[in-house]
Amino acid sequence: MTKVITYGTFDLLHQGHINLLKRAKALGDWLIVGVTTDNFDLERGKLNTCDNVMKRIDAVRATGLADEIIIEEYRGQKIDDIHKYGVDIFAIGSDWEGYFDYLKEFCKVVYLPRTEGISSTMLRQEQAVLQLGIIGTGSIARRFVDESKFVNSISVAAAFNPDKAKAEAFCKDKEVSLATDSLDELLAGCDSVYVASPHYTHYDYVKAALEAGKHVLCETPLVLESAQAEELFALAKKQGKVLMMAHKTAYCPAFGHLVSLLQSGAIGEIVDFNAATTTITDMKSEKMDSARFGGSMNENACFPLLPILRLFGTDVKKVHFVSKMKDGVDIYTKGLMLFDNACANFEVGLGAKTEGSLVVSGTKGYAYVPAPWWKTEYFELRYEDQNQNKKYFYPFAGEGLRYEIKEFASATMSDGYFYSKLPEKEIIAMTKIQEAFNKKENLTILK
Repeated sequence: MTKVITYGTFDLLHQGHINLLKRAKALGDWLIVGVTTDNFDLERGKLNTCDNVMKRIDAVRATGLADEIIIEEYRGQKIDDIHKYGVDIFAIGSDWEGYFDYLKEFCKVVYLPRTEGISSTMLRQEQAVLQLGIIGTGSIARRFVDESKFVNSISVAAAFNPDKAKAEAFCKDKEVSLATDSLDELLAGCDSVYVASPHYTHYDYVKAALEAGKHVLCETPLVLESAQAEELFALAKKQGKVLMMAHKTAYCPAFGHLVSLLQSGAIGEIVDFNAATTTITDMKSEKMDSARFGGSMNENACFPLLPILRLFGTDVKKVHFVSKMKDGVDIYTKGLMLFDNACANFEVGLGAKTEGSLVVSGTKGYAYVPAPWWKTEYFELRYEDQNQNKKYFYPFAGEGLRYEIKEFASATMSDGYFYSKLPEKEIIAMTKIQEAFNKKENLTILK
């Protein structure tokens, strides 16, 4: 029996895929088809897949051409599979001509002609594209436009700033069509909104966008009052629209895997957590303006609170804050959070600097993520017996914003159930903790 193997993403399965599978099958007696996982596609920088791995596997199975379907999960797997399945021929599309010649040491390599005039990329480009308007034209908005170009299903169509000159300068620099100082004009020219304005303005802008029937992606923090957060999520549900909080750590592949490992008991029962997110900021910055809810907790707390609430849940028993203040804002805050079976410490700062690593302690070992941990691309699990230590490496593409943009696009275009990687209950819990700090509950101020 001659065994043939081929691989692909097989997104939006089309006639070109079918023709390639037919050609591969004709080379032998048994065809094995490897379908890439969602995470492996992300690692390879493929952010534009429309169908998840199960839909793609079902589509390949429905062709009736695959005798066996396997999942491709990591680089180098092709060599392992050739040995594991006793493969005689490796077949792949001719657009990869020469790339897989290294496999000739293990089996015959055949490059198959592709069907001209059709591809998954073309089909994705023909699909509906989300027209997005940006509220705010600061540094994060500039990075957002650059990162959005890696996601086919979204296009930045307009930008708003109350200062029209700033909106026009932004749009000229970033090649955005519409620059406006009219919120109504922005909302009329898009079907989704990214709120990147100062956080004290988030509530009004998010509410206006939802009432106008727009999907909303809002920068952290969503709002600083829990009643406002609950109101906005209720409004989004009433309108049938997506409301997501932008938080690049929540959507990057490495962070998701780290949490899954810890939740599965990889370091035993978790008993303690320590993480810091600190930067040195110009005291004249708006981020340090007490009248506009500046300060370390309001600016940075969403980062360490994410893994704490994900690992320990939202049932927080007590929070105590210790802050160093200057001109009415906290330039540094340390928080201690108590849960039924564990505690968590976090540090945030805009006027003080410390090691920005993350450590999660357990009864069997601990997890370590080096600074800057919120751009997670590498972490270790460490044990008493150092021979058991494990290191994990993942890509963190660009600024990391492309991951949250892809999730937002997928959520808005989903015609069924969509799992949010940053659920409503966690966002509301974050808001309650920041709200408690702003009300000076359990706050000790250092001299």
